[in-house]
Amino acid sequence: MDKPESWKTSALAWLVLSLVVIVLDQAAKAVVLAMLPPYQPHQVIPGLLNWTLAFNTGAAFSFLDIGPGWQRWLFSGLAMVVSAALVRWLATIPRSDWHNALPLSLVIGGALGNLIDRLRFGQVTDFIDVYWGDAHFPAFNVADSAITVGAILLIWFGLFAKGQKTS
Repeated sequence: MDKPESWKTSALAWLVLSLVVIVLDQAAKAVVLAMLPPYQPHQVIPGLLNWTLAFNTGAAFSFLDIGPGWQRWLFSGLAMVVSAALVRWLATIPRSDWHNALPLSLVIGGALGNLIDRLRFGQVTDFIDVYWGDAHFPAFNVADSAITVGAILLIWFGLFAKGQKTS
C-alpha cells in the first residue's frame, strides 16, 4: 500500500469526525452542567438508564479517582501524546481506509473531549448512568463512548477485516 502524500489523499480528513465528537461531547456536558444537580439521578429509562451528573478526576471507570490531583496532569499528558500519535497514524493511511480512519478518529475525538474537561475543570464530567437493579456501571460521557467504540472497532477490524478491500 502506497503512503498518502498530502491532506487530500490521507485519512487526516477524518479529523472532521473527531471534531464532531468533541463538539457533541462538550455540548452534552454543557447541558448537563447547566441543568442537573450533581449526583442526583434523573430517570430516563426505568431500570436501565439515568442522567446523573458526576465528576471523575481519574481515568476510565474512575481508576485513580482518589489521588491528590497529580492524575489530572498524567492523564492530560497521556491524552495529548496518544492523540498526537493517532493523528500521525492517520496521516500515513489513505483516506479510503475507513477500517482504520473511523476508529482512530473516534478515539482522538473522545480523548480530546475529555482533555478539554481536565484542562478547564481539573476533572471529567460524566452523566450517562447505566444500571440494572442495584448494579451501576460507572458513569460515562459522549467522549468515553467514542473512545470505547473506536477501540472496539479497531480491534474488530484488526481481527476480522484483514485481506478485505478498504475502499
